[in-house]
Amino acid sequence: MRASGLSQSSPQPLSRVAPAPLQRGRSGEAWVLRALLAAGLVALAVIILLPLLSLLAQSVLDGQGRFVGASHFVAYFSTGRWSALWNSVALSAVSAVICVALAYGYAWALTHTALPAKGLWRALALLPLLAPSLLAAIGLVYAFGNQGLLKAAMQALGIASIYGPAGIVLGSVLWTFPHAMLILVTTLSSSDARTIEAARCLGAGGWRVFRTVTLPASRYGLLISLVVVFVLVLTDFGVPKVVGGQTAMLATDIYKEVVGQQRLDRGAVVALLLLLPALGAFVLEQRLRARQRAVLSLRAVPHVPAPHTARDLAALLYCALIAAALAGVFGIAVYASFAQYWPYQLAPTLAHYQFDMSDGGGWASYGNSLRLAGWTALAGTALSFLLAWLVDKSRGFVAARGVLNALATLPMAVPGLALGLGYILFFNAPWNPLRGWYGGLGLLVLCTVAHYYSVAHLTQLGALRQLDPEYERVAESLGLPFWTHLRRVHLPIAIPTLVQVAGYFFVSALTTVSAVVFLYSPDTTLAAIAVLAMDDAGDTAPAAAMATLLFVTAAVGRGVIGLVGHVLIQRTQRWRAR
Repeated sequence: MRASGLSQSSPQPLSRVAPAPLQRGRSGEAWVLRALLAAGLVALAVIILLPLLSLLAQSVLDGQGRFVGASHFVAYFSTGRWSALWNSVALSAVSAVICVALAYGYAWALTHTALPAKGLWRALALLPLLAPSLLAAIGLVYAFGNQGLLKAAMQALGIASIYGPAGIVLGSVLWTFPHAMLILVTTLSSSDARTIEAARCLGAGGWRVFRTVTLPASRYGLLISLVVVFVLVLTDFGVPKVVGGQTAMLATDIYKEVVGQQRLDRGAVVALLLLLPALGAFVLEQRLRARQRAVLSLRAVPHVPAPHTARDLAALLYCALIAAALAGVFGIAVYASFAQYWPYQLAPTLAHYQFDMSDGGGWASYGNSLRLAGWTALAGTALSFLLAWLVDKSRGFVAARGVLNALATLPMAVPGLALGLGYILFFNAPWNPLRGWYGGLGLLVLCTVAHYYSVAHLTQLGALRQLDPEYERVAESLGLPFWTHLRRVHLPIAIPTLVQVAGYFFVSALTTVSAVVFLYSPDTTLAAIAVLAMDDAGDTAPAAAMATLLFVTAAVGRGVIGLVGHVLIQRTQRWRAR
């Protein structure tokens, strides 16, 4: 009877009956996506945009909040500070040219020769990534300073002192070398074997093939690496602070104006002067990357170099020389941290590792750095993955997603010193309800995440864009909500990238100086800041010891994260091996 009763009800088209729950579900998902996008925009506005706007406002307002135009800029340059701007730009350009030239030869040896033990040479070239730039500068002091082992050799080359332009260039080349090398290795690895073989078939020798085929094909990678190294040197604080001597630089000028004289308006002026060339270089780099992508061919054949004794031997000697210079400078600093009294009593001791006997916060600063690195890795990885997913995988809301992507890439063009000063002005403002965060570890985490956010965002975005859009279409056809699809599909597939990003955040937070140099309190002093304080106080050996500890911790931490990632990958990526 019930069946007959159901059969007697008026029939309704399936298209009107079935989709009703699905449409309601889709409407609910849309509201959740709106909320997530709004939360993402607010989060990036708070940690990136509003501090930068506060920095801009400080440069054109007086102490009472009245608009004064360019008067702060006029006052700054009236004191003869043009030399700081010129030195910063000129020394950054010289460092970039030298660094990229050396890195190009190294990358060419790794990709275009049958160099033995390529993994070893690559690993040695990447050593500076695990240490703050301060360690490279300290190594130069021990090697070429007033009591340096190689001071006579340096003077024989016509360099009177390591303290000044020569030290800034040498230190900058040392710590930026792996950045340029990685870009150039990627560029040269995409060389098309067909064009190289065609040139050889036409009778071209090795030099002519390099000059007419390899070098032109890598021109965009060369230009990009030049821009990247230029910005890194321009915005670095550690090297000019340790070996800059009396050479005026914008990065050290900010520190003097803010910390030394408490002139936030002058500091804002210098920060903007530092921001403008960095922003211009960022725009140039983005255009170069777009052109580089446009010249890639889907039909390209990877180049596999054949053994050639003379060429491979020359590449081996070149890589050995560069690696010895890198490892030597860092090795001297590490060894000096154990020496009793450099360079007279070189017997090993652990006295310099008694950090509680020196300025800088002692072992507590090292503990703060570990906490900062851990929380930055967790928060930065989670935030960058979620927001990259919203930018790439969510449907609709095109304008909001575009703004979110623009905010996420903005920190790439912002020097750490400028961002840190913006944090002072924004989070320490009397009207800001977040003022209580100032001086705490939470604010240091936010600033560090913001400082390194762009690279993480672009990495996550690149990984997500490799996934076939059919995944989303299948999930929609099955009626699965996006959060289920995100948890079951996107998140497991993205684990290798998440591990990579977590390691990047951990090492960066452990070694950063510029972004947090204005933000710490006596209770939140960091190890990298302690290195700076020890060096200022003349405790060079304890400074080297703390920098060495950071170096070892970064290497061990990166290894632990990689091991955890390997376990997770083995548990979630077994389907890839089938």
